[in-house]
Amino acid sequence: MAKATNKLHSKDLRQIGFTNDQHISLALDILDQRELRRLDKGSAQALLQEIKNDPFKYLRDENWRPLAEQLVPQPSRDVALNPEIKDYRRYGEAFIEDGARKQMDTAMQLPVTIDGALMPDAHQGYGLPIGGVLAVDNAVIPYGVGMDIGCRMALSIFDMPASYLNKHSQDLRKLLLEHTKFGNKEVFKKPFTDDPIFERPEFREIGVVRQKRDSAISQMGSSGSGNHFVEFGLVDITDPNNEMGVPIGQYVGLLSHSGSRGLGAAVAQHFTKVAMEKCPLPPQARHLAWLSLDSQEGQEYWRAMNLAGDYASACHHDIHRRLSKALGNKPLAQVENHHNFAWREKLPDGREAIVHRKGATPAGKGVLGVIPGSMTAPGFIVRGRGERDSLQSASHGAGRRLSRTQAKAQIGEGDMRRQLRDHGIELIGGGLDEAPAAYKDIHQVMAHQRDLVDVLGTFTPKVVRMDAGGGRGKGRGE
Repeated sequence: MAKATNKLHSKDLRQIGFTNDQHISLALDILDQRELRRLDKGSAQALLQEIKNDPFKYLRDENWRPLAEQLVPQPSRDVALNPEIKDYRRYGEAFIEDGARKQMDTAMQLPVTIDGALMPDAHQGYGLPIGGVLAVDNAVIPYGVGMDIGCRMALSIFDMPASYLNKHSQDLRKLLLEHTKFGNKEVFKKPFTDDPIFERPEFREIGVVRQKRDSAISQMGSSGSGNHFVEFGLVDITDPNNEMGVPIGQYVGLLSHSGSRGLGAAVAQHFTKVAMEKCPLPPQARHLAWLSLDSQEGQEYWRAMNLAGDYASACHHDIHRRLSKALGNKPLAQVENHHNFAWREKLPDGREAIVHRKGATPAGKGVLGVIPGSMTAPGFIVRGRGERDSLQSASHGAGRRLSRTQAKAQIGEGDMRRQLRDHGIELIGGGLDEAPAAYKDIHQVMAHQRDLVDVLGTFTPKVVRMDAGGGRGKGRGE
C-alpha cells in the first residue's frame, strides 16, 4: 500500500503527546486512507493534536471514531449493570440489525432503567440506538438524547395547486438557494436576531451555552449537514377528520429537517464528558452514562437541553417564515415534532419517568407528527394513538439500510441520479450517503407501527436541498 503523502511517522506523533504504540499505529493507519492522503504533514499533525486534546469531538467522525474511542479517558468501573435484561417491545424486529438490538439490550440493563422500546426504523447509533426509546428514573442520559438535541421535522401546508410544483420547479429551486443555508460554512449575512430565545437566562448562567451564544445567533435559520434538508413537495391529505382543519386534497408543502446546530453539539459533548466522569460504566455501556436530576450537573443539562430544543424550533420557524414570505403565501396549517430529546412523562403504571426518544417520534394520543421516507418515497403526516407498549412513540423516519460508508461504497453516482430523475426529484447538494437506496422501505416501516399512529396524509418530495458536502450527519429523519 502506498504511503500517505503527509509522511507522518511514529516519532512525529510522540512529539505531539501520543505515547501508546497501539494508538500511534491506529492513527497512522487511518491517515493512510485515500481521502486523508491529501493532508500535508503540518495539517495532519494539527488534526491529530486536536483529536488527542478533545476526542469527544470526533466520536461521530467516520474516519477518526476508532481512534477517538480509544483516546476517551477510561473511568474506573464503579457502576455495575444489572445482570438481567429488562423486557422491552421491538417493532419490526425481523429487519432491525443486531447492533441496534445489542445496544438496546445494554440500555435495558442500566440500574436507572424502568422501561424501553425499539422502533421499526432502528439502527445502530452511539450509546442508545437510533430508534431507541428509554424511560429512566430521575436521571437524564446525554447520549440517550444524542448529539443533535431537539432535531425535528416541520411542515407547512400551502393552499396552492399541486400543478405548481411541476410548472415552477426552477422557481422553487431558486427560492431554496436564496433562502436556506446549510453546513458549517453557510450563514445568513443578516440572521434573525430578534427571536426571544436569545434573551433566555441559560445563555448567561450555563458556561457551555454562554460560549455558543454568538454562533447560535449567526446560525439562526440554517440547517446542518448530512441528512438535514429543506424541500418542497406534494401534500396529500387523506383523512377528513384531521386536527389541522385542512380538507381532503392535494397541496404544496414545505418540509424541513434539522436540529440545534453547534449549540446542541457543544451541550451534548460537554455534558457527555461530565456524565462519563460522574457515572463510570463498563465499556459497552459507557456512552449511556447518566446525570441525576438531583445534581447540579443534571439540572444544568436539563435546562441546556430544553434551550437547545427551543433553539432548533426557532430555526425552523425562521426557515418557514423566510420561504413563506418569498412564496407570497401564508400556510394553511403547520405540523412540527421533535426527536433526540428527553421528556418528563407519566408511565401507564403512574410512575414519573424521564423518557428519552433518540430518533423516535412522540406519539401520545392525538399528538401530530411527520415521519419522512427517502427522497423517492413519501413521508407520512400522523396522529399518535398513545400506545403504552411503545411508550407513546413511533419511528422517526425510514431508518438506514446501509451505513454511510456502505452507501458510498455500494451506490454509484449515476445510479442515484437516474433514480432521482425517474421519480421527478430535483436535488440540490446531497451525497451518495443520502441516496434513497441507503434507506429502508418506509411502507414496510409504517406497516409495523399501525398500532402506534394513524395516517392523516402524505408528503412526497419534489425539490430538495441538502448540504453540498454530504457530511457526517445521521440517517434521513434522525
